[in-house]
Amino acid sequence: MTKKPNNFSIKQWPEGERPREKLIQFGAELLTDAELLAILLRIGNEGASAIDMGRDLIARLGGLQGIDRAHAEDIMQIKGLGLAKTAQLKAAIEIGKRVRRLDVKPVSFDSAGAIARYCYPKFESKRYEQFLAFLLDGQNNLLAERIISEGIPTQSVVYIRKVMEEALRLSASAVVVVHNHPSGEATPSPQDIETTQKMKQAAEVLEIILQDHIIIGRECYYSFMEHGKILD
Repeated sequence: MTKKPNNFSIKQWPEGERPREKLIQFGAELLTDAELLAILLRIGNEGASAIDMGRDLIARLGGLQGIDRAHAEDIMQIKGLGLAKTAQLKAAIEIGKRVRRLDVKPVSFDSAGAIARYCYPKFESKRYEQFLAFLLDGQNNLLAERIISEGIPTQSVVYIRKVMEEALRLSASAVVVVHNHPSGEATPSPQDIETTQKMKQAAEVLEIILQDHIIIGRECYYSFMEHGKILD
C-alpha cells in the first residue's frame, strides 16, 4: 500500500484508498469510523486531512456515541468544525438512529423486549431522563407515541397527569410508559416503583390498562410487567 504523508489532501491519495471511492466500490460497512466521518467532513484543515479530523473527533469525544452525545456548541469549538460540518455530523447520526428504529418497530406491544429494542436508539445518547407513553387501542395497536417529560425528573404526579390526559384525549384503552436511566442501569429506583403504583391506581379509576412500565438502560431493560409488579 502506498504510504501517505499525514498532511496530504485526500485528493492526493491513491484512488483506491480514498474514503468515497472505497465506499462506492466495497460498501460503507468496510469503512472505518474515521473514514465515514471524513466523507461527511469532506475537507480537512491546515496540516490535517479529513480522516485526521475524523480520528481527532473520535479520540476527543469518545467515538461515534460520544459525538452523538456532545452538544453542537462543544463540537464547533474544535478547530475546523464550524456550523455546517457540525450540522452534517448530527444529521447523519440522527438518520442512522431513525433507520434503526424503523427496523425494530414492535409488531406487538405485548412484548416488553420488542418495545425495549425499539426504544434503545431513542435513548442511547441521552444525557438526561426522558419519559414516553405509548397509547394503545383495545387490540394493542399503537394510537400514538408521546414524549411526556424531558430533562430533570419531576414529581410523579406530573407524569401521571400528562399520561392520563393523553390517554383520555385519544380514547386509549391501554398505555405503556417507558423512561431511561442515563446511568445505563435499568434497576428501578424507589421513585420509579412509587410512580408505577400511583399510575396504575390512576389508570384503574379511568378504566385504562397500565400494560407496562419499562426502564431502559444501556442495552438492557427492566419491565414491571415481566417482574409481576404491575399486578401487585
